[in-house]
Amino acid sequence: MHIDRFPGPRRRGFLAATGAAALALTGCGTGGSTADDKGDGTPRKGGRLRAAFAGGGASETLDPHLANLFLDVARAKALYDKLADHGPDLSARPRLAESWESSQGLDRWQVTLREATFHDGRPVTAADVLHSYRRIADPKQAFRAKASLEPIDLDASRATGARTIDFVLKRPTAEFPNVLAAFGAYIVPEGAGDFDRAPIGSGPFRFGSFAPGRSAVLRRHDDHWEGAPYLDELEFLVANEESARVNALLGGQIEYAHELNPTTARAHEGKGQIEIVRLRNSAMQAFAMKTDRPPFDDPRVRQAFFLIADREELLQGALSGAGEIGNDLFGKGYAYYADSLPQRTQDLDRARALLKQAGAEDLKVTLDTSSVAAGFTEAAGIFRDQAQRAGVTVEVRTGSKDSYWSDILDSGTLACYRSGAMPIEAHISQRLLTDSSTNATKWAHPDFDALYRQAQSTRDERDRAAVYERMQRRLYTEGGFLVWGFADWILGTARTVRGVVPEAPANTLDWARFDKVWLA
Repeated sequence: MHIDRFPGPRRRGFLAATGAAALALTGCGTGGSTADDKGDGTPRKGGRLRAAFAGGGASETLDPHLANLFLDVARAKALYDKLADHGPDLSARPRLAESWESSQGLDRWQVTLREATFHDGRPVTAADVLHSYRRIADPKQAFRAKASLEPIDLDASRATGARTIDFVLKRPTAEFPNVLAAFGAYIVPEGAGDFDRAPIGSGPFRFGSFAPGRSAVLRRHDDHWEGAPYLDELEFLVANEESARVNALLGGQIEYAHELNPTTARAHEGKGQIEIVRLRNSAMQAFAMKTDRPPFDDPRVRQAFFLIADREELLQGALSGAGEIGNDLFGKGYAYYADSLPQRTQDLDRARALLKQAGAEDLKVTLDTSSVAAGFTEAAGIFRDQAQRAGVTVEVRTGSKDSYWSDILDSGTLACYRSGAMPIEAHISQRLLTDSSTNATKWAHPDFDALYRQAQSTRDERDRAAVYERMQRRLYTEGGFLVWGFADWILGTARTVRGVVPEAPANTLDWARFDKVWLA
């Protein structure tokens, strides 16, 4: 199972056409020009924006429930809407849902839809929502949002009006709006079928054309419920190699390049040719310690490793400084994050003392890594040298890019790990409960599971925050994730592009938000 979640897409230029070939077809489009530009910072309508992403080859689809790569998601959010989406702090923000209200027991939620229309003029109804969720939950299909929708009893849930839905849940779920905002939980019209030739959504752009592995052209939807986009057209282009995306941006072939590396950003930042946009807190960087087997089944060894890490050295060496240091907890800057805990710093004397208490003075351990993610192999080498100064021998083992995430889920003892943006509640439920399907640290404690259930059945937000803080204090003290940093996600844009929001971790509402972008 692939656990490197953003909460989804990631596996970059490993598929299909190279960037240069993919961009050769872009003779169409006028790019950064618009007939309505006074240069005073006021949004202007018109023009076509060309955006380059790594792609998925000839097997690409516009079916939003199959979205997995960043490119898939960017296209899906242009064509479709969800009931909710995640704000910059990863709390749920209403989208097609105008409001939601829970029962006293938090096991039923009434959702009211706003007035919105699909691209063919039909209204978005409660029947469309239930159709979409039942399609995602189909046991014969492998749709990404299926696990996220698991708390909903879709047989018992029903439309109570054209725009009202009574969701019946299998258990109390205080964070139910996060379910509505789940990765891939897009609303499609009842009876929707031909997603690649005639997709119909309710999103800010309507379908123009699609060539899998090459390009997609979308056009402004004038009747979008939130207002029409500024752009006339939006063209997605495939360029799997980062160098191809950068060269196309510098050469004026595109106006938006997704996913640049820190070295590229440093080389071009402030030079006046292109704009560099850093999306903070987009990717947790960590080492995952298996807490169910030696040597990390002893909490003193885990505590020693927390103190071995020089986080600033890891940040500078593995990420070229593009990010900020971590404090052994997921979700810095997100809702419910326990920011009152003191920042850990390296303390080799204390680390040696803890290892001595644990009878692990001459400890040897294997650290699994791979080139599957930027900075992994560098971080492994840096941490090996840091551990040596505490008397610990770390042997670095480089695994396959293709099977790394499934390999480290159950095997090994220590591994490089990363995760993209998701609510802290989702991180806990997916990775830190006894029955979590992607529990890479094998953290399994019934009393911790009980605290999660308590949080989910607590109505008052402050009381719920107190429960999450208690859980995070436990993880800070003896958890299995050594979270050393949070990486920036880096974009490049032409100097004519306006309206790109930097306060938007990858995969949140305002990331790849092309309906709010304009060309100056």
